[in-house]
Amino acid sequence: MKPTEVFETYWRFAAERQALYFNRLRDPEGPWTSDPILQAYRFTNAYRAADRVSQYLIRHVQYNDQRSAAPEDVFFRTMLFKIFNRIETWEALEQSHGPIEFERVDFNLLSGTLEELMRRGQPVYSAAYIMPSPNFGHSRKHDNHLALLSKMMEDRLPRRLMQKPSLSEVYASLLEYPSLGRFLAFQFTIDLNYSALIDFPEASFIVAGPGAIDGISKCFNSPTMAPEDIIMDVYETQAKAFADYGIQFQSLFGRPLMPIDCQNLFCEISKYARVAHPERAGVSGRTRIKQGYSRTAAALPTPFFPPKWNLNDEVADICGITKALATHDEPLLRAS
Repeated sequence: MKPTEVFETYWRFAAERQALYFNRLRDPEGPWTSDPILQAYRFTNAYRAADRVSQYLIRHVQYNDQRSAAPEDVFFRTMLFKIFNRIETWEALEQSHGPIEFERVDFNLLSGTLEELMRRGQPVYSAAYIMPSPNFGHSRKHDNHLALLSKMMEDRLPRRLMQKPSLSEVYASLLEYPSLGRFLAFQFTIDLNYSALIDFPEASFIVAGPGAIDGISKCFNSPTMAPEDIIMDVYETQAKAFADYGIQFQSLFGRPLMPIDCQNLFCEISKYARVAHPERAGVSGRTRIKQGYSRTAAALPTPFFPPKWNLNDEVADICGITKALATHDEPLLRAS
């Protein structure tokens, strides 16, 4: 493997984007970064679970104390939320139908609410993912997705996933369903693994999406390893890489980057390099970053992560009333 100059930028981007996240936790006013590209364009967090939509999923959809913890409900809520991947859509559904539980849900009424939102000109799908429509015979995309979810429940998929011995087999089960290609099936696998339905190490399995493959092509000259092997290697050598480049990296309350985070960072560096390293075309050939960033001074809510990660006590210590984070300068991830 022959790294290009973009590979060093990959690590510097990871550290700076993570520093921006902690700076926002410290101070809603900013400034949060001096990086002109991060100031001008929108990039996801270094850690996927810290992103706004993932935080909403974990806190309000999966672990809200008022929600049923039955496996069917956890799966149904997670998948219904993630298919549309839009907080406003979820809140509109719950406002109209009450707390979402599988046994009491009426798919026709859900469809009617979605139709009404679209009639008002409100989008129901997020633009983050391309969501192909499964072919269940309906004329409307959202009805086909509701039919897909109904089929999963009819197949007793939640209970079947609980029997799987590995994250890769959970992924394989999701991949069997129409319209869920490799990328979406893996994203949903990670989302379900946040919940109490399943509990596998995130480091056990990775699938590279098209954005990550483009980023890898910019970080390495003619890579010969499979993208998934490269991502796993980057995950395993992250401490050494930060040390080699002289970079201080503040981990997520002691949790190092996981393969899914390294995968996402390759996707983000694919975009970042369009400005920072325009000479590196990659495999996609894209030259512009579409999403600009409009800075708003707003305090980030205290983060909440899956309780099984055992991070939330650490979060409370750092982000609590004492604002101890404001004086925390020592990097949490040390080079070995």
